[in-house]
Amino acid sequence: MRFDHSPVRVAIVGASGYSGEELVRLLLHHPRVELVAVTSRANAGQTVAQVFPKFASHPKSKALRFTDPNPGVLATQADIVFLALPHGVAAEFAVPLHQAGVTVIDLSADFRLRSAQTYQEFYAHEHPAPELLAKAVYGLPEVYRSQLPDSLLIASPGCYPTSILLPTLPLLRAKLIKPTGIIADSLSGVSGAGRKADIDYLFVECNESVRPYGLPKHRHLSEIEQELSLAAGDSVTIQFTPHLIPVNRGILTTLYLAPAQHFSTPEETARLGEQITECYRAAYSQEPFVRVLEGKALPDTKNVVGTNVLELAWRLDPRTGRLIVVSAEDNIVKGASGQAVQSMNVVCGFPETTGLL
Repeated sequence: MRFDHSPVRVAIVGASGYSGEELVRLLLHHPRVELVAVTSRANAGQTVAQVFPKFASHPKSKALRFTDPNPGVLATQADIVFLALPHGVAAEFAVPLHQAGVTVIDLSADFRLRSAQTYQEFYAHEHPAPELLAKAVYGLPEVYRSQLPDSLLIASPGCYPTSILLPTLPLLRAKLIKPTGIIADSLSGVSGAGRKADIDYLFVECNESVRPYGLPKHRHLSEIEQELSLAAGDSVTIQFTPHLIPVNRGILTTLYLAPAQHFSTPEETARLGEQITECYRAAYSQEPFVRVLEGKALPDTKNVVGTNVLELAWRLDPRTGRLIVVSAEDNIVKGASGQAVQSMNVVCGFPETTGLL
């Protein structure tokens, strides 16, 4: 185990955004780590309590000050560094930190893809550190848990991909659904756009409004299709439509899937239903942060906001011949910071739920 001392020292680069703020909250209260550094050029010199008054009751919040980000300094201060930065910028810090032997957990998209060419296609610029792509582990613990402890570079998944991959991957691996014709509609709270002054995300523009965006090729498609293709053993292309809804946080995703076997009679429907139930039970019955709903219950963002839990439920529709799967998550917790801390727990050998329940 790389971390045989306690507490493990952690730092956050880009701690003033929504994901950074959530990381501050989780790591300040994590019983096995010490938050030793938070960086933000805009807030340098101010204490955590000044920037985030909600944390002022924590004794460390009045002593810990924001600093300008410096990879060399961070490498001497921390065992693990979280990067809560935009894509393209994160790699500038990941490279020197990785070279210094520091474990990096990156919340941007810079290391989620295995192909530099795909990154350039979806993010419209060359990959800043293609030599590190093969060394990164995709930070979806429910799928890549065994690879996380040995990695110095963890690429935490996007919020939309998490809401799509966790419901779909077990079904693809079990060959219960076809890898073609997958449709995903997702509704996201405004915090998914990040903490920035942009006209499209002002209250007056978003309130009482629901609108699609990122059509027809949202950048998260790249990692979604990469992971689905790996599970299917073949190239997978899906139709994905994200929508902005007037809530602060939360994602609700509805998936329309084609079962691999025909069903129309009550007997065929029941048989397929049993297979799907068993598939999800095998995948998630021991997973602390995936809740498969039973009976008439359906996912609801109000039940997951503020938690690291993803809810999912499914229905078979004999009339259309489709399987409908719905998931709900908090885009900032399970979709970002909470999942990153979950990966950190695995890396450190802590119980996976530490600091997340």
